[in-house]
Amino acid sequence: MTKQKKQPRPSSTLALIRTLKARHKCGWGIWALIGCLLFLSLLAGANFETSHRLYVAGQVAESDVIADRDLLVEDSQATKARRKQVLSLQPPVYDLSMEPYTQFQNRILDILRALNSGPDHRTSPELQRLIEEVTAPVADEVLPELSRRDVQTYLLKKLLPQIREQLAEGLVWDIRAARVGHSGIILRNLDANTEALRPDVRSLPDAQSFLAEISAQLREVPELNPQSRRAINILLSATMPASLTLNREATQKRGADVVASVAPVYYQIQKGELVMRRGERASREQQIKMQALYNSAADPMRWETAGGAFLCSLLLAVGFFVAPSGRPGTPLRKKDMLLISLVLLLFGVGAKCVWLLGLRLDSPSLLNAFALAYPVAGAVGLVAMVFAARRYCTMGLLLAFFCMLMFQESIAFFLYYFLGGMLATWLVTSAQNRQDVVWSVVPLSLGLLIVWAGMALLAQTAPVQMPVQMIAVLISSLLSLILLFAVSPVLELAFGYSTRFRLMELMSLEQPLMQEIMVTIPGTYHHSLVVANMVEAGAKAIGANSLLCKVAALYHDAGKLTYPDYFIENQFGAPNKHDKLAPSMSALVLLSHVKKGTELAERYNLGLEICDIIRQHHGTRLMRYFYQKALDLGEKPQEADFSYPGPRPQTKEAAILMLADSVEASSRTLTDPTPARIKSHIDAIIKGIFAEGQLDESELTFKDLHYLSENFQRILTGIFHQRITYPDAKKPAQDGARKQEAPKEGKHAPAGEGARPANGRESQKQPEAAAPTPPREAPSMIGDEPIAL
Repeated sequence: MTKQKKQPRPSSTLALIRTLKARHKCGWGIWALIGCLLFLSLLAGANFETSHRLYVAGQVAESDVIADRDLLVEDSQATKARRKQVLSLQPPVYDLSMEPYTQFQNRILDILRALNSGPDHRTSPELQRLIEEVTAPVADEVLPELSRRDVQTYLLKKLLPQIREQLAEGLVWDIRAARVGHSGIILRNLDANTEALRPDVRSLPDAQSFLAEISAQLREVPELNPQSRRAINILLSATMPASLTLNREATQKRGADVVASVAPVYYQIQKGELVMRRGERASREQQIKMQALYNSAADPMRWETAGGAFLCSLLLAVGFFVAPSGRPGTPLRKKDMLLISLVLLLFGVGAKCVWLLGLRLDSPSLLNAFALAYPVAGAVGLVAMVFAARRYCTMGLLLAFFCMLMFQESIAFFLYYFLGGMLATWLVTSAQNRQDVVWSVVPLSLGLLIVWAGMALLAQTAPVQMPVQMIAVLISSLLSLILLFAVSPVLELAFGYSTRFRLMELMSLEQPLMQEIMVTIPGTYHHSLVVANMVEAGAKAIGANSLLCKVAALYHDAGKLTYPDYFIENQFGAPNKHDKLAPSMSALVLLSHVKKGTELAERYNLGLEICDIIRQHHGTRLMRYFYQKALDLGEKPQEADFSYPGPRPQTKEAAILMLADSVEASSRTLTDPTPARIKSHIDAIIKGIFAEGQLDESELTFKDLHYLSENFQRILTGIFHQRITYPDAKKPAQDGARKQEAPKEGKHAPAGEGARPANGRESQKQPEAAAPTPPREAPSMIGDEPIAL
């Protein structure tokens, strides 16, 4: 049973493959499937087309040029021009910072302090630096003027605040060398960590213009003489910084991002499009399109298509092995892997051959008709006869995917193939006989036509092509039906599968083995009928194969034909033969019915699935009654001698049959089978089997067990239903006495047939048909295992 707890997942693809090999025990089959997917992917990417005629710009075409596939062709020159245009519109990034002003202010203050320090002020580092920048003769002329108090006061009180305000707005050193885009510039304030776009940069000042404004302003100050004004101009020219600097790295990065975001210029080429007419002079755009068609046809292998197909098919194929919950599914056998690989290979190669045939006809519309007529639905329906829903859905995805690639069609054809396959599987799994499958061609045709109509609307199919495509869809449904009937016997004979057709035939009462069970062991047959109803209801509730469960339940105790009198349901009141046998001999008789049942199933060709279920329906359970009896007799029995050989149930279907068999057999011992007692009894049996570990190798979850318990209770409650006690029509005197007593008790129940007891409830003490209770000292052989009463 699948435990409801976290399990370690494979950390890589190889680890997953190793896990699947260990789980499914068909390592070569997994590699065969991978090889099949690889081959089909390479076949899908292979190029079998003839090269197209190429005409350069200005050349006159000698024949029509028609596109045979959908292509997106990039015009590299137009793309380059568009990106260059976008890059020219990208504004440069400038960093705005007040750090240069702080350094400028500190330098001015250091110069003034040095001038005010005394006669040896020329030794100051700041003055030495200034002298080097303005030369010594100029410094001799400027420094005395800067030492004046009125000059220093004007410089500190008037000019420094004005300079600070200008630098805060932004100041470049030279506007002629500054890079300005057509859209302005981006100001990135490093102090406030903000950005702003300044589209109008015509008023952006530079240091030279600002110094000219200050020089004009100084001429309007009467307190300053011309020498002082000149000294201030020289000082500011030597020390004035710029607060705006071009961030080349950020500008280049943003330009690269903008260029990368520009979509390339593509020309859309659709399949069947007339690229160039005969006698037409080729243009540059037509030349680009023909070059793309020529290049794609010249390469013998489209590696991108092959690689993408292989990766996608591997992901889809995981559905064969792993359930949606992420846990490993039911183990696949070697023949299962072989069938999956063969179906994929045959239909993939067949689709490629049909496509090549249509390609030689040189008619795109006829090639579409061939693709629509390909019977993918029949292939998926064929797989649905032998596999459960998860696996035939996975097969439908893979077949639709590869056929779409082989025909080089769009995603619309993938939907057409997949939805048609799912419709076919629903019709096949719902059919009760072969006649139902024959009539399923009508709903299959209607469903395929509806899917095709939606696909045609999406593809904007021309009205003139619709009649041909409709006929192709009808041919597809007819070929799918023929495929089901032609290949299903091959699955039964060559692979040994029990298809739905075969299972429905095995349910017939005219089957020789069924006839022998009905006549020789009627008690076992009745038990099998009840179990069949239980497993069918339970399997439908949890999504298992209900038909396989039902047929397996009808034949699961066929081995009792060998020793029918040793099972109590076939004794009919006769003495129990186990009373005269040693416990070990009784155990051998019971153990033999599993082996004999498997042999009979093989002799009558019931199929490998049913043989496996018969072999597993008791698992490795211990026959506790005879084991305990041997202990009471003073023997030293081994549990292995009193246990069924197994193996434990490997599938949901085998586990469901084990539970239903045990529940139905043990329910016969209930003395008062009320719904509450039946439910309690079912839960106890299921919990006991689970505690023994018999379900560890099946896929049943706790949720499944809950649904099984509910459905088992519903079936058994219907079997053990109770009836009211009818009055005896032969004793009218007693009826009259009852009528006279009724008013005394205050009850006014009407007399006659169908009247209820006086208490107003159905009688629960006198069921219509009570099963006889065996003597207490004799073991009751209900089903397969004795239960002490």
